[in-house]
Amino acid sequence: MVVLKKIKGSTLMETLVSSVLIVIIFMIASMILNNLFSNSIKNNTKIIETKLNKLQYQYLKDNIVLPYSDSYKKWNFSVEVINENGFKQIEFEAFNAETNKRLTKLINEK
Repeated sequence: MVVLKKIKGSTLMETLVSSVLIVIIFMIASMILNNLFSNSIKNNTKIIETKLNKLQYQYLKDNIVLPYSDSYKKWNFSVEVINENGFKQIEFEAFNAETNKRLTKLINEK
């Protein structure tokens, strides 16, 4: 017959300390992930870039009259003609007043 050996177990205090440490690590990890996800959602400008591309297409097909301005959610859009050193450029701009974020695209005209 096998003789049962006495296995030394951990005390209640050691178990509580390790449980608290694991919970703290999981809380910190969840806060970091939450921060990463919220920042990625805030900085996502795919919809705004799509709107700027749509405005460029409309300009090329003569569907908008310059100067043009519009707003979408918290973004203000403008299309303006810029004459610089005898070169004509069309500036497509989106500006968010809350975050001071600005997206611009230029088309060179001949």
